[in-house]
Amino acid sequence: MERVALVTGGDRGIGRAISLALAKRGYSVAINYRKNEDKAEETKKMIDEIGGRAITIKFDVSKRDEVREGVKRIMDEFGRIDVLINNAGILGKHSKFDEIDDNEWDEVLDTNLKGAFIVTQEVTKYMKNGKIVNIASIAGRNGGTVGVHYAASKAGLIGLTFALASQLAPNILVNGVAPGPVDTGLLSEEKKKELSKLTPLGRVAKPDEIAHAVIFLLENDYLNGTIIDINGGRYMH
Repeated sequence: MERVALVTGGDRGIGRAISLALAKRGYSVAINYRKNEDKAEETKKMIDEIGGRAITIKFDVSKRDEVREGVKRIMDEFGRIDVLINNAGILGKHSKFDEIDDNEWDEVLDTNLKGAFIVTQEVTKYMKNGKIVNIASIAGRNGGTVGVHYAASKAGLIGLTFALASQLAPNILVNGVAPGPVDTGLLSEEKKKELSKLTPLGRVAKPDEIAHAVIFLLENDYLNGTIIDINGGRYMH
């Protein structure tokens, strides 16, 4: 039986690694993107080359109407959604507390937290049995280094994970991953060195290592309301 996964922000970085990992395990993948169609098509091509099945689908996770239409398109194409990966997220332009204005705060919270809420609501209208994995961050655990708006959004996503795990069980299991810094091509070499020094393993994570943790959560049927901290020992609890 065909299994179908929706990966928001699946066009590059962690989302691309997760999309590929799912395709390798037989999932048909809906690769969501907001702006970068070329990157989404690259990811689709990579899946095509390994014999998988994928579609690209454009919508802004923070816009209810776009999400509703996008989810409907996935249902029209595949007839089901078994897995949802809430991965779409942005950092924001500023990291200093006193430089963040209302618009930037709203944009980060709308994408990182409200977006996951909206997509989950729309997907679970069709998902009777399935699994959801939310991609949070070490910033949601310890405040991070990239801004209070980002930290607040990811802490909220962890709380949302716990609440959904309680309300959607036993038919839908909800878990999360909280990565430390990941080498997605967005970090400068200087920034990677700086963050590596803060990590006991002496390096940042590879996208494939985050995808591996996601697959683990999907393959275990007794994990619910769990957040996997994958940060090389930078945050321990």
